[in-house]
Amino acid sequence: MMRRSLVRAFSLFRLPFQPFTPKNPQLMTSRSRFISHRFMSSLPSHQKLGMPLLSPTMTQGTIVKWLKKEGDKVKAGEIMFEVETDKATLGFEVQDDVYLAKIIEPEGSANIPLGKPVAILVDSSGDIAAFKNYSPSQENVAPEKIKAEVKEVKTPIKEEPKKSPEISDRVFISPLAKKISKENSFDYTKVTGTGPNGRIVKDDIIQALSATPQPQPTIQAPQEIRAEGFKDIPHSSIRKVIAKRLLESKLTIPHYYLSIDCATDTLNAFRAKLNALSPVKISINDIIIKATALASLQVPEANSCWLENSMIMYDNVDVSVAVQTDKGLITPIVKNAHIKRIGEISAEMKKLADLAKTGKLTPDQFQGGTITVSNLGMFGIKEFSAIINPPQACILAVGASHDVLVPDAEKGFKASSVMTVTLSCDHRVVDGAIGARWLQSFKKYIEEPYSMLI
Repeated sequence: MMRRSLVRAFSLFRLPFQPFTPKNPQLMTSRSRFISHRFMSSLPSHQKLGMPLLSPTMTQGTIVKWLKKEGDKVKAGEIMFEVETDKATLGFEVQDDVYLAKIIEPEGSANIPLGKPVAILVDSSGDIAAFKNYSPSQENVAPEKIKAEVKEVKTPIKEEPKKSPEISDRVFISPLAKKISKENSFDYTKVTGTGPNGRIVKDDIIQALSATPQPQPTIQAPQEIRAEGFKDIPHSSIRKVIAKRLLESKLTIPHYYLSIDCATDTLNAFRAKLNALSPVKISINDIIIKATALASLQVPEANSCWLENSMIMYDNVDVSVAVQTDKGLITPIVKNAHIKRIGEISAEMKKLADLAKTGKLTPDQFQGGTITVSNLGMFGIKEFSAIINPPQACILAVGASHDVLVPDAEKGFKASSVMTVTLSCDHRVVDGAIGARWLQSFKKYIEEPYSMLI
């Protein structure tokens, strides 16, 4: 019998696997990442490699590039092709030695549903020729069989005690599993839990999602189409996720906004002195990230998130930073920014921004932040209000520095540089007084930047 060739989806940079936690909903277990079907027919023994599930919100993917061609041997550990998910561009790494007999979905194939075959794999080079003129219509397999094979990949677990009759009508589910179900409009009451006492955990939901056909979106024609002078630009996967998450944020999170002016004369002089000593060029945004992290340590209530039955208050500060790319906005994370030097933050931010613009961020580099910074000051925007990045409770919108007249004891008035920042808060988590205290702390670090070095 031929071996099943497991495929693992890692980043192109092969960073360590990240666990799936409320703060870090990155990758699923390798068992739920792909669907590989074994077929018995007149053709040699082979496997159909299906489009994998890479994140809880992924329903389809786009093949960006095939790194191997038909007939090539793919060794264990090599990346076979790259796929754009709803989050980023990832590579598919093969665990067993196989031959790529046939590419079913060529480069550029978009919106491929989960589980749809993209390639044929064989164990022997002698079997490759049989698939030269292969087409998927040569084999017909009932959808029920495909579903059954998806279910078979689940790891067996010990049987847990059944729930008592008194509480049999209740559904026990972890907060994270419930959140994933809500994001995917999935009815978790039909899932059998594998956690303690039948509790539904996130792996149960992920497994059920991978085995359930996902509804295709209904495409409506635009109300008005001009006869000429326009072009139709398809949505990227990232753009679709942005649209969904930000609409959900505005509809479900009670936003309110607080603004404050920060004098930046001392900040500008502070930055100039740092750049005279630093091997990397430090930007105002790098200093803002550090001030955001320290203010979040002083007012930890703002460094929190809302869950159905509790509120999580984080001990560490992972600052998400909005970066514009050709395909949409993404927020790479400077982790543990509260304990990093400003020069370290600057070097890390430059690397993250480059990866973001080339679509090569790994999930652990852009998921799981605790607070977000969005800076439009470099575009000359004086003030704006940003939409909260769920499940975070706050996002800081930073405007451009501009000169204003302020009282002066000697001259009567003098010009001073001022930067307006606006904190968007989730009122379920951050009350007005808490948001105000956070901004006061941030303002102190900006106006007395040397205190960040202590």
